[in-house]
Amino acid sequence: MVQAETTGVVLSIEKGEREYRLTLQDIKAFTPVTFETETIWTHGVQSFEGVRLKDLLDSINISSGQLRAIAVNDYAVDIPVADAVSDGPIIAYKQNGAEMSRRRKGPLWIVYPYDDKKSYQTETVYSRSIWQLDRLITQ
Repeated sequence: MVQAETTGVVLSIEKGEREYRLTLQDIKAFTPVTFETETIWTHGVQSFEGVRLKDLLDSINISSGQLRAIAVNDYAVDIPVADAVSDGPIIAYKQNGAEMSRRRKGPLWIVYPYDDKKSYQTETVYSRSIWQLDRLITQ
């Protein structure tokens, strides 16, 4: 796979034999969602902007199963597709109005609206909040 720095690809999604390669512009073409929440990795309330995980998965007809989410450093976690609900996680590309560099957990970070539901304040959900997201693989 060619590195994102030279191609502009920031997210690859593998669905069976098909691979989708998305640039940041592709991701920003979705209706943006913004919410504010506290996280266990930051101080104070943070504003996040991104695409609903649900909208991204719906666009390529993924409605069940698991996703293997993989970061640039190959950290990986499984996320049930059932987590991808309208008021659920986003793939954030902005934090507090600014695009995120790799040094600041970017360019993509799966963020849940932790303050909205007690069920989002668990170790399991925190483990799914992968930053420097690079790939999604359907399982």
